[in-house]
Order: sequence, then structure tokens, then C-alpha cells
Amino acid sequence: MNHGTRLAMGAVAGLTALIPVYYLTEAAARALRAGVATFGPAPYGLACLGAVAAIVTVLTAWPPAALCCGVPLASAGLLFALDLDAALGAAGRLPWAGSGGLPWARPDGVPWAQPGEPPGTLAGTTGLYLLIGALLVLSALLPVRVRSKLGG
Repeated sequence: MNHGTRLAMGAVAGLTALIPVYYLTEAAARALRAGVATFGPAPYGLACLGAVAAIVTVLTAWPPAALCCGVPLASAGLLFALDLDAALGAAGRLPWAGSGGLPWARPDGVPWAQPGEPPGTLAGTTGLYLLIGALLVLSALLPVRVRSKLGG
């Protein structure tokens, strides 16, 4: 396989991973918020964060995929940090924004999103997207010799 094909496949993999990372991060943030509000455990939130961590770990092994997922995530995080109104407007135009904010239903059937709170709002305002995106971009920019030492 030539270099261009590997880059293209990495780009497609990274952009494909962006969707589950975005929505799983938001699901985790909402579940953790619900756990804090009820002073109860939030195993669903931890499971979602674990899934995000697994996806991010796989992406860090492939720099083009890490960049193609990390740059949009970090950009979304920056938009939430710098212009909340613009970020909410953009998040409100995402798929599934009108149906509760996630492509799957919560276990109890109640939609995740509150009225006026589009998907990504909680994860964006808490800085999770910026943190995950920055980690992905930094992992892709590490020199090859450092990446190979970290990988074993």
C-alpha cells in the first residue's frame, strides 16, 4: 500500500471516529452530570468515557487518523471556549439535535438533551472536546522515535 493510500485511509478513519467520539463524550458528560445531581453513581458515564478512551487509544497509533479526528474536536472545543452562542448554533444543526442529542436512546427512554441544550453543549463547555482533540493532535505530532518508545 502506498503512502497516499495510507494517508487517505487514516483521514477517513479519523473522520469516521469523530462522530462516536463526539456523541459518546457528550453522553458521558450528561450521565456524569446526572450522577452528580442525584448524588448517585454514574456507571453509564464511566462506560462512555471508557469507550472514548478506547477509540482515542486506537487513533493515537495512526497519526493521520488522530489528526483528522483531533483537529475538528479541538476546533469545536475552542469554539465553545471562545464563542458559546456560535458553538450552540453550530451544535444545534448537527444530526440528531432535535431528537434528544444522541443517535441512541438513554436506557430509561428520556432524551439526553434539555430544551435549548443541543448535543455537545455539556462536553463543549466543560472543555472535554478541547482536551481530547488536543491530546489527539499532540499524539500525531510526536516524533516517530518518541512514538515508538511509548508504544513499546
